[in-house]
Amino acid sequence: MNKLRDAFVVMKDSPIDLPRIAVVGSQSAGKSSVLENIVGHSFLPRGSGIVTRCPCEIRMHSTPPGSLAFAMVTSAQDPQTRYHDFDEVRRKIESETTRVCGAKALSTVPIILDIHSPDVVDLTLVDLPGAVRVAAAGQDPGVVRQIEAMIFDYINKDNVIILAVSAANSDLANSDALAFSSRVDPRGERTLAVLTKLDLMDDGVDARDIITGAGDAPKLALGYVGVVNRSQRDINDCRTLPEARAKELQ
Repeated sequence: MNKLRDAFVVMKDSPIDLPRIAVVGSQSAGKSSVLENIVGHSFLPRGSGIVTRCPCEIRMHSTPPGSLAFAMVTSAQDPQTRYHDFDEVRRKIESETTRVCGAKALSTVPIILDIHSPDVVDLTLVDLPGAVRVAAAGQDPGVVRQIEAMIFDYINKDNVIILAVSAANSDLANSDALAFSSRVDPRGERTLAVLTKLDLMDDGVDARDIITGAGDAPKLALGYVGVVNRSQRDINDCRTLPEARAKELQ
């Protein structure tokens, strides 16, 4: 499967739509934290403005228990380097983004990241730029439409599962992720919704009706999953993902 993906990257149009999971959400919905929890390592660039400016295809490879996790960023400049330090992976993604996209522009050329770890399952996820409503200072005003086009280019394929990330402390009627998914998956057959920031919901309200399907939220065959990710203070304090999971459980 991954050899086919490598071959198709250099082709303008893939002859086969290979299965994958596309991660969709607005810029501040918590996509990066959800992805890092799935992988089990903190490795994605963060910052203000549009940080993810091209697709990042994350291919996870399950390895034997006890083996050391490592990552490889596929590029002509650095084809075989293994990164055991995931802070280095972050810096490599940042440098590859600049190389592919330039200083502030977007690109449809994906960054290919292979992660080998005993803590993952064999899945391919695509991290897409977060949806925005307004272009940042110095950016092309058409960036909003460019991001939408990039998202739809991935999620309109029937073999793609849409991981729709939305913040629970905002009305789902305003969810960019669910708005996008409903246009290509109107019956909700291949959309899995993730509700982040459950801990930031106002006192007196909760997401019980949404998660159990009892409320008025769009009906999804794969349902809704609630999560509590690391806060910005947790990230600044370098709280590990196992520590964050313990805090989430509490």
